[in-house]
Amino acid sequence: MLQPLKLFLNCTLVLSRSCSGFVSRMRHLQRLKDDDEACREALKSGSFYLYHKLSPLLQKTSKGAFKVASLQTSELELILESVGKDKCFINESFLLGCTHNGEPQFSLDVGELERAALERECRGMFVDLRKAFFMISASESSLVSKGQAILRWHQTNGFCSATGQPTVRNQSGSVRICQSSGVTYYPKMAPVVIVLVSDGQRCLLARQAIFPPGLYSAISGFCDMGESVEEALHREVAEEVGLEVEKLQYSGSQHWPFPQSSCMLACHAMVNPDNTQVNLDKAELEEARWFTYEEIMNALKNAPLDPRRPSPGFWVPPSYAIANQLIVEWANQQRLSRNEHKLQ
Repeated sequence: MLQPLKLFLNCTLVLSRSCSGFVSRMRHLQRLKDDDEACREALKSGSFYLYHKLSPLLQKTSKGAFKVASLQTSELELILESVGKDKCFINESFLLGCTHNGEPQFSLDVGELERAALERECRGMFVDLRKAFFMISASESSLVSKGQAILRWHQTNGFCSATGQPTVRNQSGSVRICQSSGVTYYPKMAPVVIVLVSDGQRCLLARQAIFPPGLYSAISGFCDMGESVEEALHREVAEEVGLEVEKLQYSGSQHWPFPQSSCMLACHAMVNPDNTQVNLDKAELEEARWFTYEEIMNALKNAPLDPRRPSPGFWVPPSYAIANQLIVEWANQQRLSRNEHKLQ
């Protein structure tokens, strides 16, 4: 069984302290999902996140950093009219969520419009999502990741798999319905396990051939039909590196938009320190090897700022990725263990 972290166990207590605000927001959001008229009304006073062929719009701040561009309804209407598009195009937006004060948030792909003209009008630029992750905050990364996933799902689910007939969305975009068969389709995420394997002193990282030079990450893979998380983790580690997991500990989860839309379920795994010989599956991985605490700390301190210009040598996924969270947690545990041994 997975052993949950204390933080995971305590999340209910944290939510209960602000339960009234959280519950009211969630019920407001559910109403917008289900009620077409309420959602259309919300479009008049929402905030919008634009994408051009799934690349989010970013703007430069006064300090030279980048942020995700958020446009109000009136701003977006003027921008659309300036590039020759009817402002009713706003109705093609999809509901993302709502802010803490209840303001609805929407995503809209404007890929059919001229990119350069839009960038001038919006005073920003459309950036590939993988690169954008290096330029914006973790909270913004989560938001634009969700926005892109929703847009992509609608772009690739326009027809019913049973009848071949077109599907029709509701206003919020929370469902698509085949009017011929009545089948309702909901946006879905595929469950993916990601695991950082340790022998107690070192951690095991691997790389695929498609990774940028020098990048190593935790082992990951899709859950097979009918598998539990535990079964998938044991299988992936055995398949990819030929090791047998003895102990698992749950860390957290993250939505991941690549290659489609996945729910990453992150865990730590322990293997027997007397049985650490890696037997690589070369159809899946290019390389896998053990790293020391010192190597990991050096990689965390020297993370590249741009994936197109990575640091020379070994580096790990950036802070927005849950693989980074696993690696940081492991490094912190190693540091605590070392300090305890010094005090003894």
